[in-house]
Amino acid sequence: MKNISIPQAGLILRVVLGITMLSAVADRFGLWGAPGSPGVAWGNWENFITYTQTLNVFASKSVAGILGALATFFEILFGISLIIGFKTRISALGTSALLLLFAIAMATSSTIKAPFDYSVLTSAAAALLLSVIGKTSFAVDNK
Repeated sequence: MKNISIPQAGLILRVVLGITMLSAVADRFGLWGAPGSPGVAWGNWENFITYTQTLNVFASKSVAGILGALATFFEILFGISLIIGFKTRISALGTSALLLLFAIAMATSSTIKAPFDYSVLTSAAAALLLSVIGKTSFAVDNK
């Protein structure tokens, strides 16, 4: 088997992290199925905002809506940017920061175990690693 180069490994990290971010967005818009379907966390926007409010106990429903919309905006932005390799370092750092915020919210509102169960910290660490890799294969940044 041929050795995988750092740029190729970076491509894999970019694409997997980008898909991970977009998959969560797809869930909150019901694209993975209706609420209660196997493998579906939220299934609709309302359930996602309720979960956002659970993670941010200080937040009213309207503030949770704003936080949820901001999180969704950045997940879409970072997800697409990572997949195409646009501003990879900045997108990876933003992804890592966003995931660390999620991990802190999960740990403080639920249990310290929650961010580990959902591999949030692993994804944050992977994004941080991606931010220092440099050039990756098939990236817009390489043009």
